[in-house]
Amino acid sequence: MSDTSTIQMQGEVNYKSPRAFGEGKYINWKLSKRGEPVVIDWYTEMVLEGRAYQVKAGTITTPLVGDVVITNSAAEMSVDAGQGLAVIPVYCNISVRLGTGTLHEYAIKSADVASSSGTVFVPLLLLGDTNGTAAVGTARVSAAGGVAVTDELATTTRRLWSASNPVAAGAGHELTTHNYEPRMPHLIANDACCYVQIAATGTGPSYYATLDFIELLWVSIS
Repeated sequence: MSDTSTIQMQGEVNYKSPRAFGEGKYINWKLSKRGEPVVIDWYTEMVLEGRAYQVKAGTITTPLVGDVVITNSAAEMSVDAGQGLAVIPVYCNISVRLGTGTLHEYAIKSADVASSSGTVFVPLLLLGDTNGTAAVGTARVSAAGGVAVTDELATTTRRLWSASNPVAAGAGHELTTHNYEPRMPHLIANDACCYVQIAATGTGPSYYATLDFIELLWVSIS
């Protein structure tokens, strides 16, 4: 004899007033007025939980200047994931303010060794809450390749993104903004580093840049 039992699921249509019942409380599943379940995307949820941060290089009218030729073991920005920590770089923007120099090169890479020197930058919480939780991971921002990272090796260094100008033209550098928006985000953990390189031949370009990342405990995902 077949089992004809039915499992029924129901939720609550709620879109005009926010629901905040605190931790460990049971609440109804949110539905649209048509009955579809409302599921928030993971990245927005990370921001709402206060797990998303930003590293920023340059402020208004005060850009930083990149390295003179892209250099092994030198970077302009970095974020480190120490022991017990996982970091997912999810977005980077490089905005060239003055494209001096020739043969521009830009890259985002990672290695399983933390950065070793450079000006410390306290990551900005993307939640925009003054009472939010500070990042556990550390970051650095320095002009002209002032962030020291481990030597690049074909066997250990991962190239996440890169862009270059193949024509030896100076101030006419064609692209003035570059974005890294990965379809499959990379993850670093347990004393690893993600870093950004910005350089040109002759004279380093001046720029503004941001690197956004999500921070999680390694035990939460391993």
